[in-house]
Amino acid sequence: MADPKTPEKMLSAKPPKFHHQNSHSPNATLQLPSPIITRRTRTASTSARAMENPVVNGVVKSFSRTKGHGFITPNSGGEDVFCHVSDIEGEYVPMPGDEVKYRLCAIPPKFEKHQAVHVQISNLTPEVHHKWEESVYCGSPAK
Repeated sequence: MADPKTPEKMLSAKPPKFHHQNSHSPNATLQLPSPIITRRTRTASTSARAMENPVVNGVVKSFSRTKGHGFITPNSGGEDVFCHVSDIEGEYVPMPGDEVKYRLCAIPPKFEKHQAVHVQISNLTPEVHHKWEESVYCGSPAK
């Protein structure tokens, strides 16, 4: 009789899917794709298909530099689109309200949902924007 904890059985088991939903968050209804596809893990063929898609305009709904992702509301309407930090192009960290241009990339394995790739900020909001190389933690310097 085979032991259920043999290496073969452990490798064939699928990892659990976690969807963090904080009831106090304004984004509680938004769900992260699983698995999250980053620029680094995206296949060349998927990237090539994304480059064939037209450039779409939208507005940043939310973006968390510390979490590494955010959501964009398309100007054409529809569901908010997931955006991973690795797909942001440019020197500034996006903020809610920024107007962006991006392309849609289908998310495997079923290719039913999309995420934003090659995201470029086209119009910054008036708030002060931080550059990627700046420290995440802001505070007064120690005296």
